[in-house]
Amino acid sequence: MSKGRRYDDTKQKLNYKKVFAVIIAVIVFVMFIIIIKNLLTKGKDTGKISSQTYFTLYQDEKWGVINNLGETVITPSYQEMIIIPNNKKDVFLCVYDINYETGEYSTKALNSKDEEIFKEYEKVEALENYDENNNVWYEEELLRVQKDGKYGLINLSGEKVLNTEYDSIETLKGISNSILVQKEGKYGLVDSSGNFIIDGEYKEIKNLGKDYTEGYITVTQEGKYGIIGYTKKQILNNEYENIKQKYGTSLYVIQENGKEKVVNSEGVVVLEDGFDTVEQILESSGPGIIFKKNNKCGVMLEDGSILIEPKYEDLKEAKQSIFIAKKDGKYGIIDEDEATKIEFQYNSITYNKQANIYIAEDENYNSYIIDNDFNIKITGILSDLDTDKGYMRIRIDDEYKYYNFKFEEKNNTEILTSNTLFLSKKDGKFGYVDKKGEVVVDYIYDDGTEQNSCGYVAVKKDGLWGSLDNKGNVVIEPIYNLDNNLIIDFIGKWHLGEDINMNYYCEENKS
Repeated sequence: MSKGRRYDDTKQKLNYKKVFAVIIAVIVFVMFIIIIKNLLTKGKDTGKISSQTYFTLYQDEKWGVINNLGETVITPSYQEMIIIPNNKKDVFLCVYDINYETGEYSTKALNSKDEEIFKEYEKVEALENYDENNNVWYEEELLRVQKDGKYGLINLSGEKVLNTEYDSIETLKGISNSILVQKEGKYGLVDSSGNFIIDGEYKEIKNLGKDYTEGYITVTQEGKYGIIGYTKKQILNNEYENIKQKYGTSLYVIQENGKEKVVNSEGVVVLEDGFDTVEQILESSGPGIIFKKNNKCGVMLEDGSILIEPKYEDLKEAKQSIFIAKKDGKYGIIDEDEATKIEFQYNSITYNKQANIYIAEDENYNSYIIDNDFNIKITGILSDLDTDKGYMRIRIDDEYKYYNFKFEEKNNTEILTSNTLFLSKKDGKFGYVDKKGEVVVDYIYDDGTEQNSCGYVAVKKDGLWGSLDNKGNVVIEPIYNLDNNLIIDFIGKWHLGEDINMNYYCEENKS
């Protein structure tokens, strides 16, 4: 008799023990699936994780929401822009009934079913932040809520992070993972999980550098400055008139009796003479500073010796012993011996540490990509540099080319591995091919973009722009004049608005 069969071969009838065993196994399996499904869908109406992504829509002077397929999720009906803190979660924040005289307003949070969520709070708002270029961004996992006139924090699933007991809650501008909370005129600082980094006892809290890991400047109620690290360690006691937001190699710029001084982490004065102001603390070239004297920049080491005399209009450390300098209104590169590595002929020069390349730009916005030995390797217009994927996209002679950080030219099919369409040029016209190089869209366009994360491409013909889907089908014929747009991008029939800082899609500028 074969094992595992439902019938007894000798009697040709049901083997009831095995049947019951199978039935019980099936029931247990089904119950397991249901439990897992319930766990995965728990809280699905408040900030659920979805394969969809969401974007703000502007149409007929009203605001709504679309998804990555270009479908309308929230019909445009709001006077003020809808904020989407995390475009992978369906939490949309609306402002309405604004009284511009008193400054009063109402808010509501909606999900993708156009249902109001988090209704137990008087206000639900995003935590807005911005970088050094004034590009706006939001805390992706936190919302500020108000109840009985006090503020607290919840996550996008509605779970409480901080009790509603504070007079104000704001982001520390330019710094992630750093939320200022204020009660009775005293400030504290919490991280994105609601854990206190700095207790609520200070008059003011500021960032020390460009990242939360570099620590914070605190100001007591008496106006004395100190420094606390993000691990809660007191680095400098609160005993100074001021502390500058400069950081590097455990040196700090403090002010005593109206004069800037450089101290170490023990508070011992290291430098105090020979300069008017400190512009940068060296990070790679040894302990020291870039200083300014008589409005000119130079370099001084920790022992007070002058490495580079103050004679440059601007000076920044790029890497060890290498400096980007400005002279006679133009930028070049010098070493610590002031030997010129790159001539002073550019409008700007930046160093990308991750890619280990220099990027110089002239008055016509041409980019010059320079290697570690100061050789110009590529010239064109830099349109994209992705350090995560390790490539540069450069427009050369009206054609886009891709390079890795070894300056090896790559096909777009090697770089954009998740795409289904690839921009191609032939006889002065643009079309699209698939991964095998077979033509999907004929060469009929004057310009085009590569596929975006939503699968759409933008195409230009006779000076106007339209879009195609991920199979090369026309979504909307070229009808938009986007000459004023810095970035050309489409989701379905909607194109990115002129103000890229607001990051919304619309159907304006039709010709």
